[in-house]
Amino acid sequence: MSEEKLINVMVVDDHKILLEGLQHLINNSGIARVVSVGNSVADCRALLEYELPDVLMLDVGLPDGDGCLLCAELCQKYPTLKVLILSSYAEMAVITRALDGGALGYVLKNASSEEILDGIHFVALGRRFLCNTVENQFKKNTHKPITLTGRERELLKLIVDGLSNTEIADKMCLAEQTVKGYRKNLMIKLQVQNTAQLVRKAIEEKLV
Repeated sequence: MSEEKLINVMVVDDHKILLEGLQHLINNSGIARVVSVGNSVADCRALLEYELPDVLMLDVGLPDGDGCLLCAELCQKYPTLKVLILSSYAEMAVITRALDGGALGYVLKNASSEEILDGIHFVALGRRFLCNTVENQFKKNTHKPITLTGRERELLKLIVDGLSNTEIADKMCLAEQTVKGYRKNLMIKLQVQNTAQLVRKAIEEKLV
């Protein structure tokens, strides 16, 4: 790849050895080059005021702030900025915060060199990229099996069929207040906010 077409990467991380390793990896990849490095939130903000890279590789745990919060701030300030999180945190809560904040990719620091370079490549194209470990964890958590009791499944079927709480109470020989309690529990279990979402999720997950 010619120098003009190399992906310009900014790396922000407070670990000197990791920074040096990343610079060596990226600059010898043939697809990208490191144009600037920073060690803190303050460094990152200052560098971006000067020049926007094609990809910002951003650590989550910086000495002067939270990388996830910084990511959300920067993605709002610079809508075209593409962020690839590079972190040692594999917890779903952190991954979700980063992606919800606008990051396009998430790569663990112990990921292979190939995965790190793939992350840079795909994020530069505007495509989401998760390293294998994160991808597997993401799938495992987002596709967790939903377990319903027989009573809950019966009630859910009636909701999908369009019956009201009063009609369901009559059909199942329950108090209407009990039906409301069941409905509320179903919404919590299926992680939805209203009846329309409940019906759609029930059909998508083949629960009825």
